[in-house]
Amino acid sequence: MAKTNPKIFVVEDDNWYRNFLTYSLQLNPDYEVIAFENAKDCLNNLHQKPDVITIDYSLPGMNGSELIKKIKEADEQIQIIVISGQEDIGTAVELLKLGVFDYLIKNEDTKHRLLNSVQNAVINISLKTEIIELREDLGKKYDFSKSIIGNSEALKKTFAYVEKASNSKITVSITGETGTGKELVAKAIHYNSDRKKYSFVAVNVAAIPKDLIESELFGHEKGAFTGADARRIGKFEQAIKGTIFLDEIGELDFNVQAKLLRVLQEREVTRIGSNTAIPIDVRIIVATHKNLAQEVQTGKFREDLYYRLLGLPIHLPPLRDRGNDVIHLAKYFIDDYVKENKSGKIILSNEAQKKLLDYSFPGNIRELKAIIELACVLCDNATIDIKDITYHSEKSISNILSQEMSFDDYSNLIIKLFLDKYDDNVIAVAKKLNIGKSTIYRIMKTESFQKIYKK
Repeated sequence: MAKTNPKIFVVEDDNWYRNFLTYSLQLNPDYEVIAFENAKDCLNNLHQKPDVITIDYSLPGMNGSELIKKIKEADEQIQIIVISGQEDIGTAVELLKLGVFDYLIKNEDTKHRLLNSVQNAVINISLKTEIIELREDLGKKYDFSKSIIGNSEALKKTFAYVEKASNSKITVSITGETGTGKELVAKAIHYNSDRKKYSFVAVNVAAIPKDLIESELFGHEKGAFTGADARRIGKFEQAIKGTIFLDEIGELDFNVQAKLLRVLQEREVTRIGSNTAIPIDVRIIVATHKNLAQEVQTGKFREDLYYRLLGLPIHLPPLRDRGNDVIHLAKYFIDDYVKENKSGKIILSNEAQKKLLDYSFPGNIRELKAIIELACVLCDNATIDIKDITYHSEKSISNILSQEMSFDDYSNLIIKLFLDKYDDNVIAVAKKLNIGKSTIYRIMKTESFQKIYKK
């Protein structure tokens, strides 16, 4: 929704044209228009918080580029529209790089184009404001003292490190088993840092094919390779001024590791097929379930990149080491289910709590959440009892071992079990089972697999 009563500055040294622009803009009764004949007066009045400024590019005393830079230094949210007497494509491109919203030529269409451009600029401001407000709301949502549930001794150290990471610019490396909440911690750090108004870009390195990862991270130009039908902005560019979260960094192809190291050293990226380096200001957070130091020793991970990424290490303890946090989390997931489904209050019986505490949770928090959601559906009389607590992995394994089946049926069930455990990440499952991903895709297409997959 567009902002009401936007404030617009008109900067034009020609008296007649300044009056013409002012009159044209005042045709919209919602606009508050203030005119200035030079750059100095405009700069001295920026405290009035204009939303849009129209600038004559050829001002006396200070050219348009200088004025634009000074305005952006004061408030980068101000939308600038340059109005020039000369049609110069090179100048227009340079001004757009400086952050100018639009570039107009003085001619018979100026009035119509100006009104459209200002209207679009005001809408753009409104959208940016909404995005900032949404990100601030996300910051509240990812308040780590509320989003990371638990008070165990094992978790207190994590809290302390997350707070330190939020108050600094240091690279963060998060380790922990699958399902311990590494991305949640990364979001908590970002949305409680001074970068929270900008993008949080998450990349699951393990889920991207090796031949596409470089393009995904760094982008490419049109025609850079077969199939590159258009320019693609990479994840690092998308995260400028914000945070990029590289999950499962231990799975990164060895050749791409060298390119990532260069990006971290030079703080710039070059799209595939381009010779132009693009400066980036990005916070790096990485995560892995692997022991990267061990990966370095075995030659699977570059030592120089390892030390670049190490930064502030945060280890997330597995759920089995967090004691009574299991119950706190279970009750949190119950409340979440009740809100989501608008159902009545559901409680967790003492017997059910004991059963949860006796389990090792190989799938960690992700597995606990699935167990609790199912228990909420199965329970009678709004009480989760011991019979409602079903361990998915335990049940699946017992089913496999207790039934007489063909080798193909065993294969189907094993692959389904691992796909469930690794959130349908075929590449991760292929590595765990030491089989080709094409084999998994082939099995997934079979009628026998589809029958058990739908169960």
